[in-house]
Amino acid sequence: MIALIVHGGAGKIEEKEEAKKGIEKALIKGYEILAKGGKAVDAVCTAVCELEDNPYFNAGTGSVLNLLFEIEMDASIMVSSGDFGACGAIKNVKNPILVARKIMEETDHLLLVGEGANIFAKAMGFPEYNPKTEKEVEKLKKLIEKGENLYFPNFKKLIEIYKNLKKEESYSTVGACALDHNGMIAVATSTGGIRGKLPGRIGDSAIIGAGTYATPLAGVSATGHGESITKNFVAKEICELVKNYDIQTAINIIMEELKKKNCFCGVIGIDVKGNVGHGYNTKDMAWGFIKDGKLVTF
Repeated sequence: MIALIVHGGAGKIEEKEEAKKGIEKALIKGYEILAKGGKAVDAVCTAVCELEDNPYFNAGTGSVLNLLFEIEMDASIMVSSGDFGACGAIKNVKNPILVARKIMEETDHLLLVGEGANIFAKAMGFPEYNPKTEKEVEKLKKLIEKGENLYFPNFKKLIEIYKNLKKEESYSTVGACALDHNGMIAVATSTGGIRGKLPGRIGDSAIIGAGTYATPLAGVSATGHGESITKNFVAKEICELVKNYDIQTAINIIMEELKKKNCFCGVIGIDVKGNVGHGYNTKDMAWGFIKDGKLVTF
């Protein structure tokens, strides 16, 4: 039994057809690897890279800007053996998920952040890449109603601006969960974070157990308000429930609890039996899966 499920973020989806096309392309590329007997870890990396390279999604090239008009990205990957790797607030790389994988495979660290993550990426041979787009610059300018850049010496001013910022309804993190022929599960999550965030902010996508988690029984990738997801360790809580339930039931139980806690998010998951599941309490979530060769999207 093999299966792959991906998401492109929770919240308000403005261009559903564009989102569907991106989800389908990521699914097809990732599932191709599984169908040929490949590893789950390769499948999720391929799927997430496809989404990172698509400027529609908030990851990689589509990443949103912080209040300094800079892109700082988070990503993580975990496999059912317990291995995990993540990068946080990383800049100027094309595919943060591949850096996270290198951290998992080439070091005994779990998380590298900021300048250290960038130095590591360069040492591993990742070329410098500027993911900033003019579209994102205009969106942030509109959000804060200011044309000029802001600077670190005025960090108190940044804090004040962030407090008064109109919070958006879109949390377009991307993620993938896969089960391969050998019964191995892999999960990958990547994001540009929250538009207009404070510099240095790291969300759930880089935190083990929060936005990404995998056990021998299940794997989960989350999307939504990162701070709330981290406080509730959403991905780990769902995976723990799979000891007694299938993945969809586990997701349903946790999503009911999260509603009561005002944790706005969406999740996708997979279990070792090949079941896939998803759930969200936001307006929409972009998701899709391929199981038994059949492709289904939101």
